[in-house]
Amino acid sequence: MTPTPQSTAPPESPEERDRRSVADFLRLEVTGGLMLLVAATLALILANSPLSDTYTSVRNHHLDIPWLGLNLSIGHWASDGLLAVFFFIAGIELKRELVVGQLRKPAAAALPVVAAIGGMAVPALVYVTINGVQGGSMDGWAVPMATDIAFALGVLAVVGRRLPSALRTFLLTLAIVDDLIAIIIIAVFFASGLNLWALLGSIAGLALFGFLHHRGVRGWYIYVPLALIIWGLMYNSGVHATIAGVAIGMLLRTTTKPGEHEAPAEHIGHIVHPWSAGLCVPLFALFAAGVAVSGDTFADMIHEPEALGVTLGLVLGKIIGIFGATWIVATFTKAALHPTLKWLDILGAAMLAGIGFTVSLLIAELAFADTPHLEEHVKVAVLLGSLIAAAGAAILLTARGRAHERAGTSLD
Repeated sequence: MTPTPQSTAPPESPEERDRRSVADFLRLEVTGGLMLLVAATLALILANSPLSDTYTSVRNHHLDIPWLGLNLSIGHWASDGLLAVFFFIAGIELKRELVVGQLRKPAAAALPVVAAIGGMAVPALVYVTINGVQGGSMDGWAVPMATDIAFALGVLAVVGRRLPSALRTFLLTLAIVDDLIAIIIIAVFFASGLNLWALLGSIAGLALFGFLHHRGVRGWYIYVPLALIIWGLMYNSGVHATIAGVAIGMLLRTTTKPGEHEAPAEHIGHIVHPWSAGLCVPLFALFAAGVAVSGDTFADMIHEPEALGVTLGLVLGKIIGIFGATWIVATFTKAALHPTLKWLDILGAAMLAGIGFTVSLLIAELAFADTPHLEEHVKVAVLLGSLIAAAGAAILLTARGRAHERAGTSLD
């Protein structure tokens, strides 16, 4: 009998096992949604407690890096800096879908892509219509357009264990296309005072990053400083700095070469994802979601078309846009739902997409930077709309999970 070869890898220490366990926990979709929820809840508690002045003071405290031309408050460091890590992960996901995922197959991608477009166009139309009729500000038209991937997939992970896996694929593809369009909107409509030389410097840095990466040059000590320089130049160019994160993520190779166990995008995403889900995005939520809420707040919001437009855009606009676009394409073209999915499942996914949260809060900050009163109320509207969407989706998808379990189509 030939003896079984023994592994030559050294045994893990307890500290290494603990670190790996924590990282694996933070990679879970449900964990990302939970961390966001905890951070947002803590922000609301702090902003509405005797500690509110201290919370506001910390959020508005400035940290300067003169040699990079950066003079940002802690709140802006979170939205412009930490959130770039979240967008870096989004860039990796987008590249993966385009190269090896659903988006490389036009037939399979047709329904979720069209659904994403409808799910962004209709909420914007709802906002514009309400504010056009009532004379509100048009600046927030993009706020209800976004879907929060982490939060939506987190809710689906909790309530969708008995749902077909095709629903997660549909929602993930939809959310990635949603992110792509949101990224373009941020880059085009929320750039301020364009500095061409800084932008060209950032593009040159991206070109160097891509060249080194595809030449096989390795070493975090090369890429991390280069990424920081690219980010700093992007910020100083007037284009929102999170775009740098997306661009760098999309430069990473998603296919393996001979002798490689996994593609660089897979490997680096595996390392960075726990930091994004466990630290960067929750810290952004901690400083972005801290708004004062009272009975007067909701009384004022009822009469503010901006807040009403955002809430209805997220709750109704997403449902009408996603469900309606999917139904039209499936009815009048050769595109069809996955055999395991029913229209009530798509309705549940459309409700989930109404969870705007991270990107919606970011766009609210950009759109209403000059009107703090409206910014706070629109943020409350984002939180309220996201909560209603999450609750409605959880109820419907839980019921659908039971129906699929009875029908034997669960997790097909």
